[in-house]
Amino acid sequence: MHVLDGSSGGGQLVRTALTCAAVSGEPFRMRYVRRARSNPGLQAQHCAAVEAVADICDAATDGVEVGSEAFTFEPRVAAEEADEEEPVLGGSTSVEVGTAGSIPLVFDSLLPLAVALEEPLEATLTGGTDAKWAPPFDYFQRVKLPLLREHGLDADVSVARRGFYPRGGGEATLTVRPSEFDPLALTERGSRTSLTAYSVAEASLEEDEVAERQAAAAAEDATHEIEYAEADSTGSAVVLAAEYEHSRAGFTGLGGRGVSAEEVGEEAAAAFDEFEAGEAAVDSHLADQLVPVLAVAGGEVRAPDVTSHVETCVDLLAEFDYDVSVDDEGDTVLLSA
Repeated sequence: MHVLDGSSGGGQLVRTALTCAAVSGEPFRMRYVRRARSNPGLQAQHCAAVEAVADICDAATDGVEVGSEAFTFEPRVAAEEADEEEPVLGGSTSVEVGTAGSIPLVFDSLLPLAVALEEPLEATLTGGTDAKWAPPFDYFQRVKLPLLREHGLDADVSVARRGFYPRGGGEATLTVRPSEFDPLALTERGSRTSLTAYSVAEASLEEDEVAERQAAAAAEDATHEIEYAEADSTGSAVVLAAEYEHSRAGFTGLGGRGVSAEEVGEEAAAAFDEFEAGEAAVDSHLADQLVPVLAVAGGEVRAPDVTSHVETCVDLLAEFDYDVSVDDEGDTVLLSA
């Protein structure tokens, strides 16, 4: 059993460990989970990720509860303990993330499982679709998922209800079918071919045209996709999705109390302008999230910089014998496997 140190990272370490264990079949125990964070230990969305992946790979778990700083995950042994038939990697799961814990971040832990699936997986989650400290749902749906489909992933996602901070209450379903990733070839982006502002706001904000104002502030000359949705909490989000000849990137803003619609859009616009001024093929958030996929698929990804997420994730992947290298090339960083 791998014994992993979770003290130097956050939830991404938990999700990456789950992915590695499910794909390899190798168990692990993680200690000191998120110890450096102000609220250490597993939080609701991390527990939801453990539950979802455990259902798909029939894993036995121990210590999985909010606040726990150590837990164990053993793939493909729950059925054996119950004297059931040999487990099949795949199937369906339904998990309550709780409050506004991020649904897209839980989905992240499931995507790389495509390479090991024996039958499709379907995960329906209830929680936050557009939550704090996580990319909004449209980033997952409009940026990350299309890019991975272009590299061999057979998956789709749908949202039944939006869930904003703090109550959540959103619902979304991810379906992943057995598929093989092509090696990631993301070293240059090429010319931009489209720019779309996906702007969503809770239905009561339509009178003030919040979604339209967010989109206009993000990029006046982009295509605007506007949505008003019934939700348990007032909230809004905008995703500026850029498509290039060889890549994709996304830039986000999240509404909140005391933050104007214009400020939300301008946050996304500023991130987009900074990215366009550089030479990276993907944005920094996407680079973080692609590291586990890079490990199982191989290839190269040119990122704007090395974040702490990337560094800790690469170290954890090495524990499962995945070799991802990080080469500083001045203005950009090349990740390769």
